[in-house]
Amino acid sequence: MSLKVISTNLQDVKIVEADVFGDHRGFFTETYTKNKFHEAGIDIDFIQDNQSLSVEPGVLRGMHYQRAPYAQTKLLRAVTGVIYDVLVDIRKGSPTYGKWEGYILSEYNHRQLLVPKGFAHGFVTLTPNVNVAYKVDGYYAPQADGGIAFDDPDIGIKWPMPLEHLILSEKDQHHPRLKDADLNFVYGEEM
Repeated sequence: MSLKVISTNLQDVKIVEADVFGDHRGFFTETYTKNKFHEAGIDIDFIQDNQSLSVEPGVLRGMHYQRAPYAQTKLLRAVTGVIYDVLVDIRKGSPTYGKWEGYILSEYNHRQLLVPKGFAHGFVTLTPNVNVAYKVDGYYAPQADGGIAFDDPDIGIKWPMPLEHLILSEKDQHHPRLKDADLNFVYGEEM
């Protein structure tokens, strides 16, 4: 099995593609093999696996982060369905601070997204019954929980559907704009 790591326009964000072997029965792929990730330059000690189910298209979960020292690196993928996954660089001093980029992750392209510490993360479902699975390298810390507004005009995320069709939790409807968010990420510092 080979592993392909693709750089993105956001510094330190990577798309990961593994070989997929398919036939008339379906397919097989290795979604995570520690030594192969290490050889590809991704040497992260993942300690927890999480999974979410979003029943309807248009469910938006985001834009989330955990403040340092509880920041998390994530490796995520869509097990079923299709998502538009968005990251915003929230590391002060970063060359891409305040910039965003979106990626299609699906059960069909088998892509995974490596979300480094210091990025706000969110996704919107494009199909029904979307299962998203992701690994993290830190435990959930409610005291460090944070978020930024999915519709912050200073960032200008272009979601693939009208904002009035999005389905959000009460919490995700009330995150502050980036300029007002409680952030402690500094580019180049250990988190």
